[in-house]
Amino acid sequence: MSNIVAIVGRPNVGKSTFFNRLIQRREAIVDAVSGVTRDRHYGKSDWNGKEFSLIDTGGYVLGSDDVFEAEIDKQVELAIDEADAIIFMVDVENGVTGMDEDVANLLRKVSKPVFLVVNKVDNAKRSEDAVEFYSLGLGEYYNIASINGSGTGDLLDALVEALPEKEEVEEEELPRFAVVGRPNAGKSSFINALIGEDRYIVTDIAGTTRDSIDTKYNRFGFEFNLVDTAGIRRKAKVKEDLEFYSVMRSVRAIEHADVCLLVLDATRGFDGQVQNIFWLAERNRKGIVILVNKWDLVEKDHKSMKAYEKAIRKQIEPFTDVPVIFISTVSKQRIFKAIETAVEVYKNRSKKIKTSQLNDVLLPIIENYPPPAYKAKFVKIKYIMQLPTPQPQFAFFCNLPQYVKDAYKRFLENKLREHFDFNGVPISVYMRKK
Repeated sequence: MSNIVAIVGRPNVGKSTFFNRLIQRREAIVDAVSGVTRDRHYGKSDWNGKEFSLIDTGGYVLGSDDVFEAEIDKQVELAIDEADAIIFMVDVENGVTGMDEDVANLLRKVSKPVFLVVNKVDNAKRSEDAVEFYSLGLGEYYNIASINGSGTGDLLDALVEALPEKEEVEEEELPRFAVVGRPNAGKSSFINALIGEDRYIVTDIAGTTRDSIDTKYNRFGFEFNLVDTAGIRRKAKVKEDLEFYSVMRSVRAIEHADVCLLVLDATRGFDGQVQNIFWLAERNRKGIVILVNKWDLVEKDHKSMKAYEKAIRKQIEPFTDVPVIFISTVSKQRIFKAIETAVEVYKNRSKKIKTSQLNDVLLPIIENYPPPAYKAKFVKIKYIMQLPTPQPQFAFFCNLPQYVKDAYKRFLENKLREHFDFNGVPISVYMRKK
């Protein structure tokens, strides 16, 4: 369970540049994800071996310079509530502004670690100018230039030092299914329909995450924890439609789950916010089941379901091997099918395939369709094994791993999916030097 660090501040101080710099360094080293990351405002980073999730609040403010200050205040309050540490970014070119002072007033009351970061300090003169930020009353500050990265090392040293140690909670290892989605998609109704009149519940346990409710559930001879992100402390201050709010919530739930049941409202479609949550789960390598709720409210004929499903798959390319189930929490249509499918996906995610079986099935295919030669060099894949990780990852050992392109890795992934059922589960394919 990694810590969450939020970057706050008024528009145009360089939050996103800083965010991108931290994320890319991590992506370059640890997990170069094939395809584009669709969600620009959430990512994972690590420093000195300590991993944390990073949220750039800038991406969630609507409008440009004429941003409503109230929106920014709301975000800062949310960040204060949900994050483990806060980076407050200001800009030396503009000096202290009224909006900076507003944000500082909110942050001075906080007991969590707050790092005041003065951006765009790239020469001695600017370093002197930065002194005026002492007036914000947040103590020491860090001078950085996020465009070239100077100063970020000292900041990150201090940041990871201050992050609380997350105790690994050793509970019964029951699978965790998180119900996620945007507000009003029907997450609560889905859970109530499952649990409502059912006498299958074993116990209600207050979640280990301080803000999600876990219900231990026993059905089809299968026991699991259902993590409800819907009924989490509703804050009066927060307008429910704030995108940032839903994403903050989902981050915690997703990182803590094995399978995510992504509930969407059929009348609103697979919109940007639902996609954000989908890619969040995919990047965290979680099992995913898409539940299209309120299907009873949609005008439809015999072709509607196919067309709707096709439209969703188009938007989640290249990861299209995901179950899509049409449900209605009102009539309880396919509610239990949803859970059975989640159980299947959970099993797929923890599936281990014998090395001999992998090689018997895939090596002949690779022989018939070898990787394209690169600069007259031929790539020979000799051996395949599944890595001992919680989710499916495969290493293909070959002579020239650097010449295998993403397109061929996707071909290998598709073959793995064709021959071994990994429905609903992201797969990682690595090329290793043999």
